[in-house]
Amino acid sequence: MKVLEYINHYPVNIVEQVRSLIEKNKLRDYLKSKYPYKHAISSEKALYDFVLDYKKRYLKQSSPISKVSYDSKLQLVKHALGTHTYISRVQGGKLKAKQEIRIASLFKETPQALLDMIVVHELAHLKEKDHNKAFYKLCLHMLPDYYQLELDTRLFLIEYELNGSLY
Repeated sequence: MKVLEYINHYPVNIVEQVRSLIEKNKLRDYLKSKYPYKHAISSEKALYDFVLDYKKRYLKQSSPISKVSYDSKLQLVKHALGTHTYISRVQGGKLKAKQEIRIASLFKETPQALLDMIVVHELAHLKEKDHNKAFYKLCLHMLPDYYQLELDTRLFLIEYELNGSLY
């Protein structure tokens, strides 16, 4: 099953549980029971403010973020749910670096907790570029149930590919 690629690195027992939920057509029910409502952050301004609140709370010393947006061009096929980019420009005699966070547009239609997970993941890249131990430690500091939310986000993506949006 191609959609199981989202979780193919998880232990076999988890993959089998998910496969069973899909075969019984119960994955949507599982997700809706855990996350009955979608979040209300639909505008770029609201998303920017939301991300900055997290940044102020956990990453006060990191460099500023110049832009946060939903991006309809991010492709799930490449497993990109969000991106964190640095843009360097020469202004006068100085090199100016700007940081941007782009989040896949489908996250306009997700539960709050899953948006939290994507935002925390992208913010962690402000300090840690690679997905290493320090990166995940920072994610857990900002969001203690990060690992469960990452799995649930992957389950959401499977359901999305199979049947479309939950809401």
